[in-house]
Amino acid sequence: MTYRAPLNDMLLALNHGAGLKAAVEAGHYGDFDPDITTAVLEEAGKFAADVLAPLNQVGDRNGVKLADRQVTTAPGWPDAYKRWTEAGWNAVSGSEAHGGQGLPLAINAACTEVWSAANVAFGLCPLLTLSAIEALDAHGSDALKDIYLAKLISGEWTGTMQLTEPQAGSDVGALRTRAERAADGSYRITGAKIFITYGDHDMTDNIVHFVLARLPDAPAGTKGISLFLIPKFLVNEDGSLGARNDIYATGIEHKLGMHASPTCTMTMGDEGGAIGYLIGEENAGMRCMFTMMNQARLGVGLEGVGVADRAYQQALSYAQERKQGRAIGSKGTGSDAIIAHPDVKRMLMQMRVLTAAARTICYATAVALDVAVRAKDAGVRAEAAARGALLTPIAKAFSTDIGNEVAYLGVQIHGGMGFIEETGAAQHYRDARITAIYEGTNGIQAIDLVTRKLGANGGASVFKLLDELTDIVRRVETSNDPAFVTTGAKLRDALGALDRSSRWLLEKLATAPNDALAGATPYLRLFGSALGGCMLANEALAARSENETEGARHVALARFFAETFAVQAPSLEKTVTDGADAVLAAEAVLVA
Repeated sequence: MTYRAPLNDMLLALNHGAGLKAAVEAGHYGDFDPDITTAVLEEAGKFAADVLAPLNQVGDRNGVKLADRQVTTAPGWPDAYKRWTEAGWNAVSGSEAHGGQGLPLAINAACTEVWSAANVAFGLCPLLTLSAIEALDAHGSDALKDIYLAKLISGEWTGTMQLTEPQAGSDVGALRTRAERAADGSYRITGAKIFITYGDHDMTDNIVHFVLARLPDAPAGTKGISLFLIPKFLVNEDGSLGARNDIYATGIEHKLGMHASPTCTMTMGDEGGAIGYLIGEENAGMRCMFTMMNQARLGVGLEGVGVADRAYQQALSYAQERKQGRAIGSKGTGSDAIIAHPDVKRMLMQMRVLTAAARTICYATAVALDVAVRAKDAGVRAEAAARGALLTPIAKAFSTDIGNEVAYLGVQIHGGMGFIEETGAAQHYRDARITAIYEGTNGIQAIDLVTRKLGANGGASVFKLLDELTDIVRRVETSNDPAFVTTGAKLRDALGALDRSSRWLLEKLATAPNDALAGATPYLRLFGSALGGCMLANEALAARSENETEGARHVALARFFAETFAVQAPSLEKTVTDGADAVLAAEAVLVA
């Protein structure tokens, strides 16, 4: 199954749903020329279709191999990565001072969707490198930046994020990896990490590991964690590669999906300890690591969007070709393509609109993060930073849940053939599953949304966003376009449910926090549904003003979302506000 980047939908989501056009017109992007966006995405689509998509099933079937503490990737992987870096794709949003192209994160976000749709296991590698770049640029010393930043931005070297240990998954404060100070100002790190994505591979000459460890005199818990840069190969003063460092892949995981992405057990200390360099300050590693994780969480959300779009494209193609049964009212003589059957149409529309909503939420997150660093006015930057922080857990969790749901529907549309590996539908389903787990499980994202983002400023960020979404609904209702039917009313009801749930949770955070936590996951789903529905309506209004045919198509999509998913908001509200007692009472039932 070939892949084609949905450029028109992506550009509409980026410019109107996510607000890139308005932010550019407001001057928040400086001298950025938005006219190049189309050209960049067109070229990204070509590279994805021609180079990455053909390797998707190749990587799934061949996987990776570990021998003599060296990981070998699937056939074609090193060459594809070489072509990737030579084309400049790793450097899209990198700083120009270190060889990057300096394009907005929002443009790179759209590209990330494309790479993920074409070949999510491949796209995962540069996604983590981007996170490493962010951490080094924000917290590294000038000396470390001079050595490593340009190589990471170009993609000549890749980066990893190493947090997890057998006893320390989501509870990062329980980690045991040790760091000892050395006389030369460096550190010696010993310990083991698990589930390290692209912890070793054969696509680049060097890998730059970012590793959390604890100093001997560090305080307990997360307050005693430091972040260290540990290169696979040490770097000589002239920039050439030197001796092999004491960090090795000692195992690879055999996984449900993402077979072509090496997930490694990394061991440090077999030969005296890996040489590492402090990032930021001692015992302040979590702050540095969150810089990486927030970037990665948006990237993982975009993986959900990409896999969803690929699954939708494949299911649509199959439904147009597969003939089975006679549709009611059919005037043909033989079987009809299954797309003629209403239930298949329903599933395809669900796939289409859920993907579109998740895409716009992710793009809007990227625009907010851009404005938070690019805008001239400090107040605008602060407001955008708060918006980006609010949207990040929604982008990650809602979009990866959607990736799983859409991939599930893709298998269902294929029927029995979806259960057969040769069609590729099952691979999308398997690959999507991890996205709701890594970079903070979706339950943790929901907790973060409720306890940190909603509660951070008494709900001010949430209620400001609700005001903006309410204005979209008002414009839908005053458009007098009969094609919207009840879209405006459905979205207004959804926003009302979100408003009431937010206020209830704020109250419970202060008086009964476990009640608030019990409702966190349905609250995130409610938030994503209301937000996504309004954003799709906003895109429909924009498309309607520019092109009648395109406008009609997007109005239909917004209406379907409102009448199928936004209408679930009152039920989700009840789950948030009335379901807490049932959840907390379950302790008596959940016994062996």
